Amino acid sequence: MRSLARIDSAILAQRGHLFPWTPVCLALGIGAYFAVSREPGWIEYLTVAALGTTAATAALRWPGGWSALGWAAMLAALGFSLAGARAHHVAAPVLGWRYYGPVEGRIVALDRSASDALRITLDQVRLRNTRPERTPERVRLSLHSDHVSTLVPGARVMTTAHLSPPQGPVEPGGFDFRRHAWFKSLGAVGYTRVPVLMSGSAQHSGIGIRILDLRLSVSERIRAVLGGDAGGFAAAVTTGDRSGVSQETLRALRVSNLAHLLAISGLHMGLLAGFVFGALRLGLAAIPQIALRWPVRKLAAVGALVAASAYLALSGGNVATERAFVMVAVALVAVLVDRRAFSLRAVAMAALIVLALRPEALMGPGFQMSFAATTALVAVFGALRNLDMTRIPSVLRPVLGVVISSAVAGAATAPVAAAHFNMLAHYGLPANLLSVPLMGLIVVPGAVLAACLAPLGLEGIGLWMMGVALNWILGVAHWVTSLDGAQGNVISPGAAVLPVLALGLLWVMLWQGRGRWVGLAPAMIAVWMWTGAERPGILVSDTGGLVGIMTEKGRALSKPRGNGFVAQIWLENDGDGADQAQAASRWPAPEGRVRRFEVGKTKVVHVIGKRAASSVTSCAPDQIVIASVAFAPDGGCDVYDVDRLRKTGSLAVNSGQIVYARDLAGDRMWNRRKPRQ
Repeated sequence: MRSLARIDSAILAQRGHLFPWTPVCLALGIGAYFAVSREPGWIEYLTVAALGTTAATAALRWPGGWSALGWAAMLAALGFSLAGARAHHVAAPVLGWRYYGPVEGRIVALDRSASDALRITLDQVRLRNTRPERTPERVRLSLHSDHVSTLVPGARVMTTAHLSPPQGPVEPGGFDFRRHAWFKSLGAVGYTRVPVLMSGSAQHSGIGIRILDLRLSVSERIRAVLGGDAGGFAAAVTTGDRSGVSQETLRALRVSNLAHLLAISGLHMGLLAGFVFGALRLGLAAIPQIALRWPVRKLAAVGALVAASAYLALSGGNVATERAFVMVAVALVAVLVDRRAFSLRAVAMAALIVLALRPEALMGPGFQMSFAATTALVAVFGALRNLDMTRIPSVLRPVLGVVISSAVAGAATAPVAAAHFNMLAHYGLPANLLSVPLMGLIVVPGAVLAACLAPLGLEGIGLWMMGVALNWILGVAHWVTSLDGAQGNVISPGAAVLPVLALGLLWVMLWQGRGRWVGLAPAMIAVWMWTGAERPGILVSDTGGLVGIMTEKGRALSKPRGNGFVAQIWLENDGDGADQAQAASRWPAPEGRVRRFEVGKTKVVHVIGKRAASSVTSCAPDQIVIASVAFAPDGGCDVYDVDRLRKTGSLAVNSGQIVYARDLAGDRMWNRRKPRQ
């Protein structure tokens, strides 16, 4: 009883500091929904609702320190239910077979793939011999034709394309693109090698289509004025259109840890709102009739909120930008109601709004990195607020602020970036110190000036300012990339590592008093788990076309070309910086299109193509045969041909145990084979 009383008093001591824990509890429920292996039914939802209601009732009935745990349980139950409701709300048909034939639809998005191919997203889709209730709500096509017509948002187009359902994990337990596509109502992806033809005039009736058309027009104008990668960079930070940035520059920005400057996130939204707020406040304060009669600070906050809303619409309103807008809006509303704009309460409120609107955002690196950086910055600068800074010269204080903010944000986001992208930018801090200040001092003011002068046709002045700063940033990115050891490769952690690490560090930042240092224990455990992570000895793609085996030199791949995306993800998850051709050169004793190898006690035969399959007529019972075609040899071996792999998904073999991607992904709405109506 004494220990229970101590826990009760410890929680009571946190009164006034418990609100920042509300999004954490909500996130635990959301994470539980995505972690279960079977789609919950109405019985599970009723059970969760009953448990949450009981916990809330107990918290009301017996107030005190323990009541906080009741509210935490209620929030977790609410998060579980919110995630389930969202998944059902966005439910749409998913293509259940491979399709080749005519595709018709309306263009609602234009972007570029990782291979730099132009992509279009269509809604109002029509497919040959496919009933409307089985037709995907949206499809995305990569255009590989040399004859691409001028495509405009809202235009109805038609082409002949290859379509397939969204791809599952490239390895068991890996990123499931099907879940990502589910929440975008993307029911099929594919490509076309023939021209895309207009089948109807552009429809500009919808506000979304009008905004997209405006975005692309602005982006085209920016690239016409600035040109090159600087123009593509300026278009990306203004409208969210990255199609004008070359793949080489994208790689340089990633290696130098400057890729976040391309995404319209909290940095851009905060700089824009802060610049507009400061400019309006200064301008209004200079007019005595207004300064003496009106609340200048609140008027400036309203103007900054309007500017942020316009920026949200112009940038396309994707999830990352919506999240940034919510955070900025919470800060500006805090100014309007005379509250502290930057506090852990404001960050918690922004996180609650984002999670309530899009619970699936919790699983993405964008949400994790942005709120990790924001929470760490607010916590650190809150701790530094009481320090005596008078000994530091006033000229150096802004420089010190930039150094601290860059270091804290980089340290907070580094584990998330390493877990999701398997990469560490060793010179990210100096690159950000040389680049981020220019975003606030030149790029954002130049963008605002260009927007103000655009009606007069003088936007070139502001764009020139942006171009000067962006060329400098691009120069820094390429210079850092050329340095030895600029990029480090990190092995992919286990599924539990990031949640445990996040909960430990959140405890350090949110708990008040000396008890906060208890959070270091789970954080260190997570790091220990990460350092001990092991990769599968054998990986097999879901088509049977690629096999990777772990050797002393790293993973060896069965072929130097083909299945390039799968090969890239495998090597990245291994923490291996080699490309596919280098990994293929590690293969022991190449044997043409029939590859035989042994890892531990596992004997594997990889058969590539129909000709190779015809040459292998029998196999041993202790062998595993992987085939990229339908294959049925004699001998009683365990055969995984293309037909069986469609059912199991990709494979991982470790110590003789075979793990199916299908089993780890579970039976969820986004990976069920039965077409939904």
